[in-house]
Amino acid sequence: MANFKSGYADPVLENPCSKVTKSSGIFASMYQLICFIKAVSAGVCMMNTTWRDQQHPSFISFISSFLAANSFRLNFVPISPDFIFNCGGLSVAFIFVTKWDCGNVGTIFSRAKKLKAQFAHLYVTLNLPTRDQNDSFLCSYFKYEMQLGRPTFVPVQDIEMGFEKIVKIAHSCGVSKQQEVKSKLKAERNQSVQELENFIRVVTSIPGIDNHDANALNQAIGSIERIAKASKEYILETTDLSADKAETIVRFFRDSKFYLCPKII
Repeated sequence: MANFKSGYADPVLENPCSKVTKSSGIFASMYQLICFIKAVSAGVCMMNTTWRDQQHPSFISFISSFLAANSFRLNFVPISPDFIFNCGGLSVAFIFVTKWDCGNVGTIFSRAKKLKAQFAHLYVTLNLPTRDQNDSFLCSYFKYEMQLGRPTFVPVQDIEMGFEKIVKIAHSCGVSKQQEVKSKLKAERNQSVQELENFIRVVTSIPGIDNHDANALNQAIGSIERIAKASKEYILETTDLSADKAETIVRFFRDSKFYLCPKII
């Protein structure tokens, strides 16, 4: 899905997805395998049935073939936009105007304003093969006081190019969403590692308690607050610490004379 079967380069979209690499035919990690599976199954495309019936059958055939070649599943559904793509856990909606009527543009802009309130990710693709149609769009855009980028309008010179751009936009949005989720998980993992390191640093400051003991306390009891409230008997019951170490931990948190002793690091 990362490489679309397209006859031209797209200078507008600059959000390539990361390719999954293999070493000697073996995936480097389970995460890469999952990414590869997701890449093979690109997503789902839902097409408005009314929009479909207004198009020439040959164009619908082109769409179906293009989606199949790029691993998208196509469904025909009575939806509000012309298309909704589900990629990487993200829904992206599209209005696709294949025939620009210079005398009837108001409905296009009113529809765009209505749908932008319903979809966080909405794009309007316009087929404008002539200069007059392009000039008509530019004048109408400002006439109807559209906000820049809300939604984003994508003018094209033919309908096949327009649909290819639609798929590329949907795919790029899905990839961005996956990268965002990946970054968030990485940040959470780093935070968890840092919290564990801080936990071990605090617990091993108790005289006689080593890293193994700290990990055992973390797994069996949990936070430092819970350890501070735990009894000697409970520590002995849930960990492999000795009675002397359990006694030391209880005294450390409850006996001020003990935890204020100079031997504590």
